[in-house]
Amino acid sequence: PQLRSSVQEIDQLGGAFDLMRDAVRRFLRINRRLATETDFDALQPWLLDKMVDIAGARGGVLYLVDAGDDTLAATALDAEGGKASGMPGLPRLQQAALPQLMCNARATLQPANGRMSAVELASIGLDARFASCGTLALPLRDRRGHLLGMLLLFKDGEIEAANARFIEALAASAATALETQELLRAQKALLEATIRMVAGAIDAQSPYTGGHCERVPELTFMLARAACAAQDGPYADFGLDVEEWEALHIGAWLHDCGKVATPEHVVDKATKLETVHDRIHEVRTRFEVLKRDAEIDCWRGIAEGGDRGVLRERCDALKAALDGEFAFVAHCNVGGEFLSPDKQQRLREIGARRWQRTLDDRLGLSRDELARHVGEPAPLPAEERLLADRPEHRIARPAEEAIEPDNRWGFRMDVPELLYNRGELHNLSVSRGTLTAEERYKINEHMVQTIRMLTELPFPRHLRAVPEIAGGHHEKMDGTGYPKRLERSQLSPLARMMAIADIFEALTAADRPYKQGKTLSEALKIMAHMRRDNHIDPELFELFLRAGVHLDYAEKFMLPAQIDAVRIEDYL
Repeated sequence: PQLRSSVQEIDQLGGAFDLMRDAVRRFLRINRRLATETDFDALQPWLLDKMVDIAGARGGVLYLVDAGDDTLAATALDAEGGKASGMPGLPRLQQAALPQLMCNARATLQPANGRMSAVELASIGLDARFASCGTLALPLRDRRGHLLGMLLLFKDGEIEAANARFIEALAASAATALETQELLRAQKALLEATIRMVAGAIDAQSPYTGGHCERVPELTFMLARAACAAQDGPYADFGLDVEEWEALHIGAWLHDCGKVATPEHVVDKATKLETVHDRIHEVRTRFEVLKRDAEIDCWRGIAEGGDRGVLRERCDALKAALDGEFAFVAHCNVGGEFLSPDKQQRLREIGARRWQRTLDDRLGLSRDELARHVGEPAPLPAEERLLADRPEHRIARPAEEAIEPDNRWGFRMDVPELLYNRGELHNLSVSRGTLTAEERYKINEHMVQTIRMLTELPFPRHLRAVPEIAGGHHEKMDGTGYPKRLERSQLSPLARMMAIADIFEALTAADRPYKQGKTLSEALKIMAHMRRDNHIDPELFELFLRAGVHLDYAEKFMLPAQIDAVRIEDYL
């Protein structure tokens, strides 16, 4: 409050000090908002409102320079005095064709006072009634002195000099804040583009992953929105603020970023003998050699005076046996069904057959492959097993790939001794699917790489949950998942949501060359079993069904033929 004095000069001085104090406080309050506001779209109309209020103006417009085409784009409009709106839809202004007053302010980068004609106002989409007003065109400059934007204020009469100086000072501060916000927004846009580029590259790396990295985030967001909207049940009080949504967004899009380190031939391994190529062709050639040998032995015997009929019958029987054995080996190679112990034994018996090699098996090899051949080469011709697990098939695991029990990430995974074991019998004897234990670990290791990669990124404080969100979707509620064997209580709700999204997408994906996408009822039946086995969160799975998330996703991403009738109660 102003201190009154009987001395007029002192009384006036006190009043001036009060006005100055109020102006400073106002300036500081506005600057505090400029420094702390994180919603760039909300900041712009708020700032324009404050400028219009301080100037006592009838209205105003805030323009910002578009870095893409260098035009001035209106980002806030106050046509009524104190009621600014964002994104007013005014035409973009080419800097070379601005009204004269704005052109003067742009050329000098100094405030310009004057009036704008009705024609000029109409050319930039503004009400012609502002033609009767005095206009202040105030350029906004960035730290390097370049034009960042422009502020137009319309007032009946001139803006007082003291107010004009205050507005100029505030505009300079606002320009710095707007530039900072624009830089932050540009950095977020760059981060978003980079994230989508990484996810797209992972999906493009292999047809076996298809659009997985794009669909899983969408399904996760659907489930998160359902949780936020829940009015009752365990998620009645659940909610996410803007920063938590941002963390979920980044975590969901990067949930499989570690797959960039997974070899494509492992991800795409369609048969048991496949590496970069399918080695069944090599095995077929050996069978062909044995069949040619049988023919040669037959004719040699005939030439030496043997019984033609007996020799021919023996040869045909051997060739028929070889045809049958190769057909069995080829069938085992596909890996479409469980391979029983007796079938594995038959593979070993077939593999015990011998064939003769007459060429050096160390010629033409790479340095690394040659280094895996131990001992002296066998003298030629060499007798070899038809199917073999040879020392050179065993590829050692580099020491740096070991996971110590006390590792700083908390990984708890059983690491196979070898990086790869390409033994032919070892691979053909895989009982289910096509992957060996070493290759299965290599697939699962993408979660190790995902967490390592994301942990190394310098996320700001509000995004530090990203590695946990992205890295938990292969954990199970009973603690038998990977890579950390976490239980339900150790996982955030967002990580548990991602687990459900990842599973449902994988089951229903129709763009994988190795399998048909399951119908809605088939996928939910499998997930209901996982719920009973405590592999997925039962409460979130119930929300997934009762909120209709499964149907929303199906309508958007699944083929019509996959969407069959389901009754929710059957799966709970």
